[in-house]
Amino acid sequence: MASPARLELSGITKRFPGVLANDAVGFAVKPGEIHALLGENGAGKSTLVKMIYGIMQPDAGEIRWNGQRISVANPKAARKLGIGMVFQHFSLFEAMTVLENIALGMDAKIPARDLESRILAVMGQYGLKLEPHRIVSTLSVGERQRIEIVRALLLNPKLLIMDEPTSVLTPQEVDQLFTVLRKLAQEGCSILYISHKLNEIKALCDTATILRGGKLVDTCDPAVETSRSMAEKMIGGSLKDISRAAGRSFGAAKLAVKALSLPADGPFGTALRDISFTVRAGEIFGVAGVAGNGQNALLLALSGEATNANPASVTVDGVDVGHLQARARRGHGVASVPEERNGHAAVPIFTLADNAVLTARDRLGMVRAGLIDTKAARTYAGEVIEAFSVKATGPSAMAESLSGGNLQKYIMGREILQKPQVLVVSQPTWGVDAGAAAAIHQALVDLAATGSAIVVISQDLDELLSLCDTLAVINGGRLSPPMAVAEAKIDEIGLLMGGIHGEVAHAH
Repeated sequence: MASPARLELSGITKRFPGVLANDAVGFAVKPGEIHALLGENGAGKSTLVKMIYGIMQPDAGEIRWNGQRISVANPKAARKLGIGMVFQHFSLFEAMTVLENIALGMDAKIPARDLESRILAVMGQYGLKLEPHRIVSTLSVGERQRIEIVRALLLNPKLLIMDEPTSVLTPQEVDQLFTVLRKLAQEGCSILYISHKLNEIKALCDTATILRGGKLVDTCDPAVETSRSMAEKMIGGSLKDISRAAGRSFGAAKLAVKALSLPADGPFGTALRDISFTVRAGEIFGVAGVAGNGQNALLLALSGEATNANPASVTVDGVDVGHLQARARRGHGVASVPEERNGHAAVPIFTLADNAVLTARDRLGMVRAGLIDTKAARTYAGEVIEAFSVKATGPSAMAESLSGGNLQKYIMGREILQKPQVLVVSQPTWGVDAGAAAAIHQALVDLAATGSAIVVISQDLDELLSLCDTLAVINGGRLSPPMAVAEAKIDEIGLLMGGIHGEVAHAH
């Protein structure tokens, strides 16, 4: 007799108003197996793991644990069974120590001295380096994640759920995490691993279950699949390659940034320190970095939402614009897409046509004698919807009625179709599926081919390496010297990402 699966789901169904999030999903995770759960945003992965962890209850279907049918009433009950979860967004108190944060997350009261010795034992066992008395605000993102992992491991979990665990890690931190997960699996712990990074799934996972539109579409062996074949199963279609002209050459400098500094925006902001770089006509310039190192401040400083006393700090086509606000910079051909879609890039309660007026009114003549030309706005919004395959009822659809991925396509399209001289975008494919990401990448390459200068700020290193001509790393508000992507080494980029103020961190 084969031993029963550690976790087995059958017929799991969950409905929300207007959405069938999970439609009779079933799969099993064996003891000691690293099992990937794949799918685009909105495929139903998060809903599924929330039911396994007791945050939500299924409408139908059953969950079996070691062969026994169970009902997981809440996360505390899940932890009692031996189910641990490390969330994508950490729940840590920045002003408290590592030890205090771990103590707060424990269900049972454990004396501080005993807890500290147990923490040190777990860290020693899995090679996780952390100083228990360090204040959390002084830790890197990778170190913060280790707190969550140690907290989960103190429960001796039989199943560990990891939700997008590498989205904010440097390549070196990813390697360390994989070492820990492989050791756990060897000891018999099952791991359910959610990620959209398919090369990682191939490197780490034994099995992959793929969801699309709430339904299970395939369970496969990542070792025999390619990243592309798994992506195509996720989107239910074929992926297009980015096509670009061979032997491209760049024109004159279009965007020049010289000694740009900006004070921190509030106590948790990051100050920009002496940033200088140049982007030529036809060039795509990438800015890599772990979240929270000044990316948002850089976008605001380039778009004109944050101005600078020194006009020469930002120059477009030889004209100093550092002191100009966003609307005036748009007059000089600058367009931008901030990271936050709702409320920053778009007004949720405006229609798509009205959202088009917000950034295109001057460049595309949507205002005449102080009145909005609604016909011009609707026509342009319609062009964006069609060109970028935006799923919306039309130009009069409210921005808030679109899914996150479709709103992202609309916002990117709204800026790209204005054919700006300089385009600055942050997280261009955040939350969009593989097919839409490929279309956005192609649109950026096509825009660059017309002679625009493009700056792409992204946490997705794979995206930057496939899209950009030149790359620099932002760390602590400083920018590393630019490097040609063709000659860039992943290890070096990783060290810069984890480095101290733009200097390469020494691997310990």
